[in-house]
Amino acid sequence: MTISFLGSRYHGFQIQKNAVTVQQVLQESLWKLLGHKADLKACSRTDTGVHAREFCISFITESGINEQNIVRALNNNLPYDIRAISAVEKPIDFHARYDCISKCYEYLVWNEKIMNPFLHGRALFFPQIIEENRLNEYAKIFIGKHDFFAFSGKKRTTGNTQRTVYDFTVSRSGELVKFYICADGFLHNMVRIIVGTMLSVSRNNLNEDDIRNALNNKIRLLESFTAPPEGLYLDRIYYKK
Repeated sequence: MTISFLGSRYHGFQIQKNAVTVQQVLQESLWKLLGHKADLKACSRTDTGVHAREFCISFITESGINEQNIVRALNNNLPYDIRAISAVEKPIDFHARYDCISKCYEYLVWNEKIMNPFLHGRALFFPQIIEENRLNEYAKIFIGKHDFFAFSGKKRTTGNTQRTVYDFTVSRSGELVKFYICADGFLHNMVRIIVGTMLSVSRNNLNEDDIRNALNNKIRLLESFTAPPEGLYLDRIYYKK
């Protein structure tokens, strides 16, 4: 099943104690609809405030309700900021996370002196000058297989920190600057730290050599920062055919 959601009101996707999450709200409606509990497998974890345009979950059910009716009935019971988009039947061993081969994220930055009130909670407000063409050139540094230890958060994995970035672009549409990155996987906070690093370049705190050294030496750049969650969108999920 594919869903989309605005993450502003939720503490991420995954179930947490004493906090409302997307999974909690979704599975309460889904279990009621199916008439039984279903173990939801998610394509990814998202942090508090992060959004998703395309987010996939998998579950097993013998309810007999067809896919279209599940989508329609779910949307009748879900809150306005969570929507079921589509549902398809898959082999019983399909797993929304482990069968995923790549993901694409977009990070939005409102680059103007005055924040757009309609983008509050949906884009980062950054009034300093952003040279998107320069950053687009720097983005090429990240493309390829690298050890992204220096660009992972406090919840760093203890295992392999190598990831392959397939594409990374920086573009502008009016006052909106878009960072778009696709990879075979992402470490915790990896996209937000990369965006923060690129914006630190715009503040003239970092340069191309600093980024290359961080990648090669696996040392976090102190002049960088982790971009806040509200500008981040999980945009596309790709699976094996």
